[in-house]
Amino acid sequence: MPEAAVASLEGQLDASGKRFAIVVARFNAFITERLLLSACDGLLRTGAAKKDIAVVRVPGAFEIPSAARTLAETKKYHAIICIGCLLRGDTAHYDVIVNEVARGIGQSAQETGVPHAFGVLTCDTLEQAIDRAGLKMGNKGFEAALAAVEMASLKQAVSSQPSVRSEKQVPVRLPGSAWSLRAGSHSRSARVRNDKIRSRKKRR
Repeated sequence: MPEAAVASLEGQLDASGKRFAIVVARFNAFITERLLLSACDGLLRTGAAKKDIAVVRVPGAFEIPSAARTLAETKKYHAIICIGCLLRGDTAHYDVIVNEVARGIGQSAQETGVPHAFGVLTCDTLEQAIDRAGLKMGNKGFEAALAAVEMASLKQAVSSQPSVRSEKQVPVRLPGSAWSLRAGSHSRSARVRNDKIRSRKKRR
């Protein structure tokens, strides 16, 4: 990889001290349980403690966004991992569910501010799902766990950055005996106004 011209801010694969929730669908459990095991393995390998991993089961993929949002709104977890498996059938049901699940998970992440990792398989066949649950294509549960750890770390790193509004606030006396807070960069003009007011009072 070419070296970047400027330094970048990135999350670390360090889950120590962080709490995670995994929402897993029971539908197509043959696949989702494999994804769940690998997700837990990914969290433990990156330093998470067993007591800091909560597993929540829902009937199917359609119920994942609602459960994920409920968990995120508690503010108890640094990231939510969403796990499910959808297989295309002969009707449009698959497309409807896929769109709603993706939209719901994304909306929950954006509106709650808690990172959500998308570990929902959307496959045409069972063979494709098996390949992505630990056979030929790796394990998407493990990958979702790593993504959750990195995003939780990144959010923590971004939150620790200094704010542009962190200038020291100083009290400034304004006309009419009112006090107000002004940033240090604006205090000079306030002092000039105060000096003019005092000079006019002395002349009277």
